[in-house]
Amino acid sequence: MDNIIIERIKTLAKEKEHELIKCRRDLHKYPETGWTEFRTSSIAQKRMAELGYTITMGDKANNKDYMMGVPSEKILKENQQRAVSQGADAALVEKMTHGYTGFWADMKFSDDGPYLAFRFDMDSNDVTETADENHRPNKENFSSVNKGAMHACGHDAHVSLGLAAAEIIANIKDNLKGSIRFIFQPAEEGLRGAMPMIKAGACNGITHIIGIHIGFQANDSHTIICGADKFLASTKFDVTFQGKQAHAGAYPEDGRNALLAACNAALNLHAVSRNGKGATRINVGRLTAGEGRNIIPAKAELIMETRGETSQLNEYMVEESRRIIEASALMEGCSYTIKTAGGSSSGQSSREIIEYVKEAVKYVPEYKIVIENVSFGAGEDYASMMSFVQENGGIGTYIQAGIDRYAGHHNDYFDFDEKNLVPALNTAAISAYLILKK
Repeated sequence: MDNIIIERIKTLAKEKEHELIKCRRDLHKYPETGWTEFRTSSIAQKRMAELGYTITMGDKANNKDYMMGVPSEKILKENQQRAVSQGADAALVEKMTHGYTGFWADMKFSDDGPYLAFRFDMDSNDVTETADENHRPNKENFSSVNKGAMHACGHDAHVSLGLAAAEIIANIKDNLKGSIRFIFQPAEEGLRGAMPMIKAGACNGITHIIGIHIGFQANDSHTIICGADKFLASTKFDVTFQGKQAHAGAYPEDGRNALLAACNAALNLHAVSRNGKGATRINVGRLTAGEGRNIIPAKAELIMETRGETSQLNEYMVEESRRIIEASALMEGCSYTIKTAGGSSSGQSSREIIEYVKEAVKYVPEYKIVIENVSFGAGEDYASMMSFVQENGGIGTYIQAGIDRYAGHHNDYFDFDEKNLVPALNTAAISAYLILKK
């Protein structure tokens, strides 16, 4: 029986290839950054509803108290208007006002059995796509038309895979038990979108959870990675130093130099001692300050992040960072504020669910190299969802499906061979079948 259903899945996946690629290209052309994924979410919600899934969206799927780094209401409104002009459903977009773009979609097969969830991220990067005429999206007319936004990490492919997998599952639902949930998450870049959805109930009751990413450590189309551990926990900070302006020549003693406070902080943050218990990271990514050549700078802003191999190690970096920021402000007689702009926990895939993925990959001949587990060595918002499920008695894993890339992730030339999508789709759908089969 398994072979019959699996062959049916593979046939459906192959039949979906043209539509899968068309969807990916459409989303690539109209990218939307974190909390502004109005068009993307609208398209995905409409399709999931058509397939018979029950939708949870809006403020029921996004807990506003945990939403970080949300653009201003003015910017959100502009993006809503743009989304509608580019084909989004106006009524759905209105329900996503304030940036409530995340949603999940459920289908129940029986009262008993597992409750499987997939997570697919929707946001683009803050990247301007290259204008090089040799760049394939430019040659084939699907490069980004939204200035300053580009799908440079493959999230356009992730959403397309999620919709295609949902259709396959709906086609074989009579052979399944339990329930399935497809989570479409906003604001993964910057690690901002998972926690508001978790707090809204996205992972409640889930027994199995799977995240999928194309490429990354799976560097070619022959490779698939079934699990990952050592996700780096991370915290993102926006720091503001407030001093006092003064004439730099006539009355320098009256000033309080916020620029010097920020510079002191930047240098000493990068000097935080490493930790013998595991890997840590820190980075100040931007520092802005000053008004004029002869004015003591009264305001300085820096954006930074910490990372740790475990949540405890990241917390060590956070505490050290706060201490250094406070001391740097005190040295220059300035005040300061620290705003948390994002973050995620560490994580480790569960062996039990890795085994399901390994079994599924046996039916996907395109993958010649099957890697059971890797050290991830970076942050991923999905880790918070996986950890939540595991802490509540469930299991989870993170799949990296190999692609042939034309450029690296987060690069303005990023693109990949779309023929690589069907093997990834087969892996997701067959894994779901093996977990949920009657």
